[in-house]
Amino acid sequence: MDQITGGLQSIIANYGMKLLLAIILLIVGLWLIKFIVRLLEKNVQGRFDRTLTSFLMSITKAVLMILLFISIASTMGIEVTSFVAVLGAASFAVGLALQGSLSNFAGGVLLLIFRPFTAGDTIEVAGHKGKVQEIQILYTIMTTFDNKKIMIPNSNISNNSVTNFSAMDKRRVDLTFGIGYDDDFHEAISLLKDLAARHDLILDDPEPIIRVAEHAGSSINIDCKVWVKGPDYWTVFYDMHENVKDAFDEAGIGIPYPQLDIHFDEGTKLC
Repeated sequence: MDQITGGLQSIIANYGMKLLLAIILLIVGLWLIKFIVRLLEKNVQGRFDRTLTSFLMSITKAVLMILLFISIASTMGIEVTSFVAVLGAASFAVGLALQGSLSNFAGGVLLLIFRPFTAGDTIEVAGHKGKVQEIQILYTIMTTFDNKKIMIPNSNISNNSVTNFSAMDKRRVDLTFGIGYDDDFHEAISLLKDLAARHDLILDDPEPIIRVAEHAGSSINIDCKVWVKGPDYWTVFYDMHENVKDAFDEAGIGIPYPQLDIHFDEGTKLC
């Protein structure tokens, strides 16, 4: 009986001490994890996108919690080698199953770190053009000009060229106007310069470029390149087309239709 009692006391003392150490390790570990997460969050706050910061903090906390519970299990005398092996194998299997999603995740991290565009920018990427509504970890949500919602995988964006129409404060509006060969192109250029100078949204610096660009098949084409602020692009684009048509009509300058002149030889017999 004394031997049994002594054995129980030894077991209780042994495991009781391990349990006490595990509890202390749990309390200290939880406090340390909380401290580390807060410290990291404070250091990265404002440097990265809020979505990325929140996600990184969650991942960091999850990894630290796993390490803490492995340490606690080891302190209790539980064999953790097999557990770590199973965890590694499970992680590998999940990685293979979610290969596409992980690729999108990596692309999302790159987008949120390097910020080639932000929410509210107008971009063209992967064959789509529209306004960015939100950059998520796996997908970027865009709205097209005809109000369609598009969700593009971030891997497609990070692996393709991105045109950001909102990145610069100034944009150039490239216009081409055709006039007839019998019309005075000097007068046409003068009218275009006057229209550009009188438009409130067209900038003086850089100076507009208005020159004859091509002797086309049925017209003399005049390039009209003017600079505007980004948000004014489409207003100026449509205004100039309308104003030029009115000005050319008033000046008697024709905007020719595509045409083809056919000449018949009088000596040729038609079947």
